[in-house]
Amino acid sequence: MYPSTLTQLARANPFSAPLFTLQRADEPQTHSPVQKRRLAAAAVAEGDSCEFGSQKYLMLCGFGGILSCGTTHTAVVPLDLVKCRMQVDPAKYKSIFNGFSVTIREDGMRGLAKGWAPTFIGYSMQGLCKFGFYEVFKILYGDLLGEENAYLWRTSLYLAASASAEFFADIALAPMEACKVRIQTQPGYANTLRECAPKMYAEEGLWAFYKGVVPLWMRQIPYTMMKFACFERTVELLYKYVVPKPRSECSKSEQLVVTFVAGYIAGVFCAIVSHPADSVVSVLNKEKGSTAAQVLKKLGPKGVWKGLVARIIMIGTLTALQWFIYDSVKVYFRLPRPPPPEMPESLKKKLGLTE
Repeated sequence: MYPSTLTQLARANPFSAPLFTLQRADEPQTHSPVQKRRLAAAAVAEGDSCEFGSQKYLMLCGFGGILSCGTTHTAVVPLDLVKCRMQVDPAKYKSIFNGFSVTIREDGMRGLAKGWAPTFIGYSMQGLCKFGFYEVFKILYGDLLGEENAYLWRTSLYLAASASAEFFADIALAPMEACKVRIQTQPGYANTLRECAPKMYAEEGLWAFYKGVVPLWMRQIPYTMMKFACFERTVELLYKYVVPKPRSECSKSEQLVVTFVAGYIAGVFCAIVSHPADSVVSVLNKEKGSTAAQVLKKLGPKGVWKGLVARIIMIGTLTALQWFIYDSVKVYFRLPRPPPPEMPESLKKKLGLTE
């Protein structure tokens, strides 16, 4: 019977919804595994190194996530440092350029690299869980919905899969994020991860590393939902309306360019959606004994938007590079890279679109 309980919940989907509803057919329904279709595709194509959804495929997707998130976040540590300082001390760090100037004057060029170690470790772990689990949950939820509903409600499927993946990714990220923010926003507290982590544990115990996990979920889950859903749908629209030839006729390089453009578009929206929670996380990890509600009240409606321009530049570039690196890893290891989803033939027949 259509729609299922899950698809009913997805009717509030802010991105898109189908213009039609499937009704129960008179003919008997079969649920053979052969008839189930994963949203992206589920066959070993010639030239691929493994089957879509196999253990090897998921492990290499996780490896791609490590490379894409760990390297890109580490590369923009200077910008991230200035952004965090603008959020926690706007009176001293008035703008991006002023923030760089003050930091270099006080700490030298080396000061711009503060927090690189927890950034690399934390976001590598986050990337492993984010991209790896996204593929897992997208396959799982797609199979639960079935071929036709998975196509009809694909945006909701992307949103659900990415939110589920990010929940676990943030648990992996939280300890290193707490250390990073403490190093970057409290001058004199600690200069390295080896100094910071034991000191935080001695002062506040294990809670010091996880007190920011809830606001981290508030920041990262909406961010990741936007990152994956917006990317997937933007790729679909680019191939449909912008790219002058079908994806199958595009070279690998041309496909990667589309990936980069779609990633940057998604990144801009990601930054805007998640910035207020990012401001709360930055202040929360700096101040001992504070709660998210107290920090939010202290910052006020205007304060939570401090550093937005810097974050749009950083996250837009990051997201584009992450998708580019992730897709490049798939190309290098010859992993299946299915085209954007198309309407199943069975659905076309039900809608009278084919004979």
